[in-house]
Amino acid sequence: MLHKTLSALALACCVLAPAHAAPETQITPLLSMPLQDIPGKEALMLTVSYPPGGSDAVHRHDAHVFVYVLEGSIQMQARGKPAVTLTPGQTFYESPEDVHVVGRNASATAPARFLVFFVKKLGVAPVLPAQ
Repeated sequence: MLHKTLSALALACCVLAPAHAAPETQITPLLSMPLQDIPGKEALMLTVSYPPGGSDAVHRHDAHVFVYVLEGSIQMQARGKPAVTLTPGQTFYESPEDVHVVGRNASATAPARFLVFFVKKLGVAPVLPAQ
């Protein structure tokens, strides 16, 4: 199961990386584990590193997603909600129904890195096309 999840993350990296960015967004898987007391669900934890000026394409997650900023500054926005700029120690949440319309490094000169924790359906890719 971990191999399948990591393959999905590698694909997501290719889909989400902006075509114009010289250094690409880096996704580092940390943990993938079935949640024994929540049938059909798993936890997935990873870090995302945006290069200066890096961003993601519009996407969604069929998951509860918790973001914690480790370094730098990032801008996040779910469709229909206000955009926020986050700095180290701040958090962001996306529900399974949210479409992630803005995900980018707020700086054109410094990198940014954040931790992402998913509670998701087993076997469903962590990153899905927006609808």
